[in-house]
Amino acid sequence: MKNSAYISIGSNMGDRVNFFKKANELLDRDEGIKVVDISSLYETDPVGFTDQPLFLNAVFKIETFYEPEKLLEKCLEIERTLGRKREIRWGPRTLDLDILLYNQENIETENLSVPHPRMLERAFVIIPLLELNPDIMLPKMETPLIDVLEKIKDKEGVRLWKRKTGAGAFALFES
Repeated sequence: MKNSAYISIGSNMGDRVNFFKKANELLDRDEGIKVVDISSLYETDPVGFTDQPLFLNAVFKIETFYEPEKLLEKCLEIERTLGRKREIRWGPRTLDLDILLYNQENIETENLSVPHPRMLERAFVIIPLLELNPDIMLPKMETPLIDVLEKIKDKEGVRLWKRKTGAGAFALFES
């Protein structure tokens, strides 16, 4: 696998953990993707459209043979497979998969912006990302991500829900 990427995952409908399990399985079952690590699970207050249930959020670290646009297609396909409907902007969803980082590249296409354009405003993305890689830096950004997190106002809306146990991130999804 030649590329490294971080993908955020969120759900606030139905059996949220089951959606995470299924997304993990679908990502890892794909021959062009290998799930390397998963952060702890965090329960978070909704952002944007706030009249909806609480979210579960996490971040996956993956390795992939796919180019960024193809990886986006795979993420959208998994969302659809697991019942994602795009009816209300920032509204309730069975599953949301967003590419946060892809190698150390800045990518701007009609369908994809990497680093994710709103990640610096979202503690529910930065906290699990820093858990996986505390020293991570964004491409062409001199400020450490931990310093960005300190300036975000809604950090208290992100609560640890289920801690990753040791090196076995996949234990999160075992019965």
